[in-house]
Amino acid sequence: MTEQENLWDRVTTTYFAERTGWTPSTGFNQRTSRARTAPGVRLYVDPICPYTWVVACWLREVSQHRDLDVRYHVMSLGMLNEGRDDDYTRNLHAGPSRVATAIVETEGRDAFRTWHAAFGDLIFDEWRYPAPEEYREACRSALAAAGLPKTLLEAADTTEYDAALRRSHDEGTLPVGVDGGTPVVHLDGVAFFGPVLNAVPRGDDALRLFDGVRLLANSPDFFELKRTRSTPPDVRYRPTKGEL
Repeated sequence: MTEQENLWDRVTTTYFAERTGWTPSTGFNQRTSRARTAPGVRLYVDPICPYTWVVACWLREVSQHRDLDVRYHVMSLGMLNEGRDDDYTRNLHAGPSRVATAIVETEGRDAFRTWHAAFGDLIFDEWRYPAPEEYREACRSALAAAGLPKTLLEAADTTEYDAALRRSHDEGTLPVGVDGGTPVVHLDGVAFFGPVLNAVPRGDDALRLFDGVRLLANSPDFFELKRTRSTPPDVRYRPTKGEL
């Protein structure tokens, strides 16, 4: 590590520690700056995240008009917020991400994508804070809708797939760095937090946004655009069914 890199590491580590109350591990800047991911589009999903749901629906819109290979991976809001949230909060919402990981490990990513669409249709009928019982019932109903074994629901209450969940989560989030959140998208080999959308763009709007995000992702010196959200997300998805 050069003297300049060492200085930057100390400055940013202090910044995160003071802002969030936790300290990143030494050298996180170097790991982030050197990380590259595979080409294509990879979406990292914690099923309970409404903003990731909106991005998933947006990419479904784009895929109706572009030859787009979107691959689904699992991440965990609980793992993302380690050191920031208490154990109770993390465990309260761990079930869906554990079920999702079990699906990926036993049935494959396409099955996870199908399950996530069914789960989201149930949970994201409107923006709200579902109870744990609603998450569990949505997991169960989505397994049935996707034609998946109902025994996969048992993963919600065990740590059997936590190591696999950790690997997938780290694969998605480490290239972004510690100053991230959800959704996490890897586009053309570049990993980033976002885009954060308040509703699902459709038709031409969806395509224009995708082209803009791709343009920014491929600019090596672009890092951030941000403004404060003023309204809750509109999570309802009304597909255009290929119409522009």
